[in-house]
Amino acid sequence: MIKFFRKIRQKLLSKNKFSKYLIYAFGEIILVVIGILIALSINNWNEKQKDLVKEQLILKQLFSEYQSNLKQLDEKILMRNQALEACNNLLKQIDNPTSAIDENAFYRSLWIIFRDPTFDPIKNDIVGSENLRLIQNDSLVRFLSNWSSEVFQVQEMELEYQKFRTEIVGPCYFRLGIARNVNNNLWKDGYTPTEALDKKSNRKFTIKPTKKSVDLTKVLADVEFEGIVSQVITTHQVTNIQSQTLRNRILHILDIIAQEIEE
Repeated sequence: MIKFFRKIRQKLLSKNKFSKYLIYAFGEIILVVIGILIALSINNWNEKQKDLVKEQLILKQLFSEYQSNLKQLDEKILMRNQALEACNNLLKQIDNPTSAIDENAFYRSLWIIFRDPTFDPIKNDIVGSENLRLIQNDSLVRFLSNWSSEVFQVQEMELEYQKFRTEIVGPCYFRLGIARNVNNNLWKDGYTPTEALDKKSNRKFTIKPTKKSVDLTKVLADVEFEGIVSQVITTHQVTNIQSQTLRNRILHILDIIAQEIEE
């Protein structure tokens, strides 16, 4: 093909047809430019197809991660709801000191409010990396970009409860002399944490209750104990409000991803 065009150029020049040569040369340049543009278009199309494949892989990975995040968050919400129920039961006993005290239920409630649900979602490197540009849905990009700051708002409250649990709840249990009985009640019949990785695991330990005298009516009459129970309610309620907002965000993210994933 190149030899063919070269012969045409030589023929035009040999016959001194310079004007026709210029027209021919211009046409040849146009053909070369068109060829380059076609090659670039093909290359761009290939690159775009590669990006689409990468995007689908990222979307599927994100979908799996946020499903796991949703499952974990639901467990934390459940744990706080269990604590709220335990606190309400304790307040009923505090407000009705003459009623019989179910020791097992009492100590079980104390353990439930001593737990500290903490949400620790899967961390990915999508945001802040060049992979974020591969996601074409602007709404999804926005949600992913805001995710860390929204999670932090929940975790910040959880950390506050951890501090409250360590500095206030635990020392109160020790002061009232009920810590050993709380732990004995937890393990004597077997225990599987709500957040356990293996839901079938059920462990038993022998601690036995304290041999010292524990008057639960005095525990229920303790002003600090009553204040702790009421504070747990407020803290868990507020944290669950934030967690529910975060849960709705996860559901929205999952819905967008599901629509973007190709069958």
